[in-house]
Amino acid sequence: MGCFTFIKVMMILFNLAIFLSGGTLLGVGIWVRVDGESFLNIFGALSSSILQVVNVGYLLIAIGAILLVIGFLGCYGAQKESKCLLMMFFSVVLIIFIAEVAAAVLALVFTGLAETLLTGLVTPLLKEKYGADTEFTNIWNITMTQGCFNQILEEIRTNAGVAGGVAAGIAALEIASMAVSMYLYCRLDEK
Repeated sequence: MGCFTFIKVMMILFNLAIFLSGGTLLGVGIWVRVDGESFLNIFGALSSSILQVVNVGYLLIAIGAILLVIGFLGCYGAQKESKCLLMMFFSVVLIIFIAEVAAAVLALVFTGLAETLLTGLVTPLLKEKYGADTEFTNIWNITMTQGCFNQILEEIRTNAGVAGGVAAGIAALEIASMAVSMYLYCRLDEK
């Protein structure tokens, strides 16, 4: 088996895994949107956090759909040796990579801003709406039973490094997948 064939097979298998993962996330996201209550019962979450589950459902649907598209483009493009699909795969991954780098730079630059924003936005909002708006009061009470304000700030500070490490790992995988797709793209001319 030549280098081209090996890389082609690895690209197909890797993107098949991405495609299946995207389908799974999409399915779970739809399940959460359609029947969030049973989802909460299965995982033992508080039924009062249904508001958060609704947002998680939308996030899972979006991520699942993106992963389905990426997986399809990479897998099918490598299988059919389609330069157009390989270039589309490269372009989509590049756009996602650029967005992630921009978000990481903003997160690193404005890490101290999180405390300022939370203090500057939450404190006046609490003074204005707590007790007057029942929905806001309930959400804030749930947040405070799960952890106080200082603990939330500490969690943000503590987990910033872990989030950065995960983001760096994902970025490395994206760079590798872009390099492999470009290798296959360039080698198709030689075939």
